[in-house]
Amino acid sequence: MASFCLQLNAGNGIPRNLTIASAKDSATNIERVELPEKVKTSRILILGGTGRVGGSTALALNKFCPHLRILVGGRNREKGAAVVTKLGNNSEFVEVDINDSLSLDNALKGVDLVVHTAGPFQQSDKCAVLEAAIQNKVAYLDVCDDSSTAQRAKSYMNRALDANIPAITTGGIYPGVSNIMAAELVRAVKSEGKGEPERLRFYYYTAGSGGAGPTILSTSFLLLGEEVVAYNKGEKIKLKPYSGMLNIDFGRGIGKRDVFLLNLPEVRSTHEILGVPTVSARFGTAPFFWNWGMVAMTYLLPAETLRDRSKVQQLVDLFDPLVRKVDAIAGEKVSMRVDLDCSDGKSRIGIFSHRKLSESVGISTAAFALAILEGSTKPGVWFPEEPEGIAVEAREVLLSRAAQGTYNFIMNKAPWMVETNPKEIAFGIYN
Repeated sequence: MASFCLQLNAGNGIPRNLTIASAKDSATNIERVELPEKVKTSRILILGGTGRVGGSTALALNKFCPHLRILVGGRNREKGAAVVTKLGNNSEFVEVDINDSLSLDNALKGVDLVVHTAGPFQQSDKCAVLEAAIQNKVAYLDVCDDSSTAQRAKSYMNRALDANIPAITTGGIYPGVSNIMAAELVRAVKSEGKGEPERLRFYYYTAGSGGAGPTILSTSFLLLGEEVVAYNKGEKIKLKPYSGMLNIDFGRGIGKRDVFLLNLPEVRSTHEILGVPTVSARFGTAPFFWNWGMVAMTYLLPAETLRDRSKVQQLVDLFDPLVRKVDAIAGEKVSMRVDLDCSDGKSRIGIFSHRKLSESVGISTAAFALAILEGSTKPGVWFPEEPEGIAVEAREVLLSRAAQGTYNFIMNKAPWMVETNPKEIAFGIYN
């Protein structure tokens, strides 16, 4: 058995620790959730439901709440049938093309919540699914990991308010759960009243493709064509993609890994919403030569090529067979570390580590979907860290659900308490 440490609020707003066991077998044992009677048989359409992320989201929702009606949306009927077979009687395949407005409208009829997992989201010039959801008065959730698309989604705020429709963008694992972790770290610091948040850093690690397949390859390559947006003492700065390497300790089970700057939406959203003046995000993979290859691509390939979805798809088709073979050796672990430095000189961190990215992002996305069904999201389009997106009092439950299957989940700890080799300054004092 493994365990994770979750910070709970003990009435006075001061975080306390709770250690909970979680299984290490090949499939995560997900605890059942009893939804309110009026929503326990809701119809949920998962777009991209035949893919790795969408399929794992469907399976997680089915385990959380077997009474839910799961509609597996996609273009491949054969793949859809395979997913439906795993889900059982309360599911069906719906053939849908997200680039066809009529197809989308037909698929959304009678649906209570649509979950958009059909990436990649990079280099997209519209929010067709969100627009269709608002028009059809269907609640909305996506796993968008693109800064421009996420900001475009926010531009639909007034339309969602007018339609009385709740919507969350960037609601997966990272961004998504990482945003909630950041929000809770900031809230804990402010509740103590001993210092102000000054610097927020997101660090992500995935072994190989994390089991997420071609989608994460496409996303990674497309991000290499984007300038990195970060914030330094309130000033917006732009940096070269996959630069600024740091060696970060992800704690037990992962250890130290090299991570590099990427342009991710949680940087801007947490800077603006949580009010932290310095924010950045970095990502790294394994084996080490994948990182070298990513750095080389930023120098050898024109940015225009890396921003061209058709050309990137050709690269994905070329590398995918090799990535799958390497995955079998490197494993598919995923970890994220969120660091918050404060004006009192203290640092607080959160770590979230899971054995397989595709499974973890499915559980995390399902946790967001359940929160929306339970009424934790107000009408409008929100980022996860906004209290209107996920109510403050609902964050603890969401994190508990998302953390199922993790072997290391820790919140609001000093870095030396969780790192593999903390530095002792003197007399048992660590830094």
